[in-house]
Amino acid sequence: MKVNMNTNDPGLSELLRESRPSPALPPRFRQNVWRRIEDAGTPAETGSWLDALAALILKPRLAFASLTVLMLAGGLLGLHAGNQTVHQTAEARYLAAVAPNSHP
Repeated sequence: MKVNMNTNDPGLSELLRESRPSPALPPRFRQNVWRRIEDAGTPAETGSWLDALAALILKPRLAFASLTVLMLAGGLLGLHAGNQTVHQTAEARYLAAVAPNSHP
């Protein structure tokens, strides 16, 4: 038994299209879609200044700049703390060399 598999049959295509009913759109669907698109383009004015700052910082360009600044600040603070430790150690060694019997 041979089956004719002609996929270019317009009658079959129309029958298949009719067999899948598409649901009706709700009223004012197109207007609501455009309103949502416009609302998404404008920044939200509700919320705290902290939310606005977080949204600004989380943009990729500013996030990279913020990360760079924080890494630089951390490095500088670490360098400063290391210098303080070295200075205190040098003072303690000098005091131990000059006056070995005195304990701080």
